[in-house]
Amino acid sequence: MALLWKLASLLSFALAITLADAKTRDGRLHANLARRPSVPLVPPPEDGPVTSRNGTQLPPYTTTYYFDQLIDHTNPSLGTFKQRFWTTYEFYETGGPIVLFTPGEANAQPYSGYLTNRTINGQIAQELNGVTIVLEHRYYGLSNPYPDLSVKSLKFHTIQQAIDDLEYFAKNVDLPMPGGDAVKPGQAPWILIGGSYSGALTSFTMVNKPNLFQAAYASSAVVESIIDYWGYFQPILEYMPKNCSADVQAVIAHIDSVFTSGNKREIDSIKALFNMSALTHLDDAAGALRNNLWDWQSLSPSSGGGLFFEFCDALEVKNGVSAGPKGWGLDHALQAWGSYWTNTYYQNLCGDEDVVSCLGTYNASQEFWTDTSIDNAGRSWMWIVCNEVGFYQEGAPKGHPTIVTRLVQPPYDERQCTYMFPEAFDHLGHLPVPNVAATNKAYHGWFVQENHLFFANGHRDPWREATLAADGTHFRSTPGQPLTISDGFHCSDLSTANANVDSTVLAVQKQALKTIAGWIAEWKPSKH
Repeated sequence: MALLWKLASLLSFALAITLADAKTRDGRLHANLARRPSVPLVPPPEDGPVTSRNGTQLPPYTTTYYFDQLIDHTNPSLGTFKQRFWTTYEFYETGGPIVLFTPGEANAQPYSGYLTNRTINGQIAQELNGVTIVLEHRYYGLSNPYPDLSVKSLKFHTIQQAIDDLEYFAKNVDLPMPGGDAVKPGQAPWILIGGSYSGALTSFTMVNKPNLFQAAYASSAVVESIIDYWGYFQPILEYMPKNCSADVQAVIAHIDSVFTSGNKREIDSIKALFNMSALTHLDDAAGALRNNLWDWQSLSPSSGGGLFFEFCDALEVKNGVSAGPKGWGLDHALQAWGSYWTNTYYQNLCGDEDVVSCLGTYNASQEFWTDTSIDNAGRSWMWIVCNEVGFYQEGAPKGHPTIVTRLVQPPYDERQCTYMFPEAFDHLGHLPVPNVAATNKAYHGWFVQENHLFFANGHRDPWREATLAADGTHFRSTPGQPLTISDGFHCSDLSTANANVDSTVLAVQKQALKTIAGWIAEWKPSKH
């Protein structure tokens, strides 16, 4: 397979993570769109040549290579597109494994840190004398079969095509290293690693492509596709400060009550408090407050408090005194939240955008619905959401405590699918419902049982309820399919820095290294 390569432009890490499609600081197209199950960035070392174990100078981690990937694995005659990847053989010794990782639903250029021992990927390569690879997922970044993200172009954007990409890459890539044409599956052991959506993709690939990878590591893997994913907020509810939880629940219950009361004066008063008077749809106004809870996803053991705890402090610290576990109560919390939102948070979230542009979702002509340019991760992910996985992040059912509004339910998000992809869904005559049953059936969801598949999860991960660590599932860890859980957040166990400050994350990583080393020791050459 022909392989082209070039040296990537040397950009600062800060510039590299500024994605072209981002309208909010966390990379979303719009502030009332749900968070993606994304892999956290791990900063790479300063750019420059890499030195191998034997003293050979290697290309920088940021060197970009290109692979000729099939557009459609069911019809190879359609041709190929250029799929970007990054790799290093810094730790490689003959016979070592090939460690393959995709960050999933993101431009992969900022993820070169996953080539290094700042991550579990690099730790495995360092211990087992392996190569590391970061492969960009089709339809993200600059790895696109077509020059736009129109509905017509997105025809081949499916989970199955992405799984087939991994197989075709492994079987056909010639790596840019000595002997790089002779390390394909059967010639060398391959290890597949993923986190969050790409963690699920790792599990799905082990189900769909048995015996292709000798070992796999799936972190915070959202294996069970769920339409009404109100469980996103359950770990946050459990682990956020008790006083903050009590007051947030009180405020949300009050807002939901007022917004469904028909009392225009009270409704207008709350909208004015949050500077949302221009919003005509109350589900947009109430749904916007999810942003303060979504900030939890950015936490890690090594990150410090971040915006989430700044928000809780704004509600719970009064005149230098923190509230007790029951909080200060509705009156103070409502005013404090409104003040923090209007005076501090809105600018951070929306910048100079007006409230309707930033938080309103009912104008189907807005650019974020109609923009079909490439390197638009939000749009590419929305296609998978609307068709295959759901994961709509809504309020909890009545009778269960909720920290976000119940005014936002799946039809709110399904309507957004029709705005973004009218050519795909307008003819239905009803709102599109993601076919999660087909996804879970095809790839076994929660009920996956594969050999040499290591699962790592975190108690405080907001995506926990779609993983094998979900409440009430009680899945057992086995020698062939270990199930581990740390006190970490989302994909915390992928990062070496997190293990340096959290002993439970370190324990997961140590177990993974030992387990995967044993699986690799069992590998024998074969014909693939």
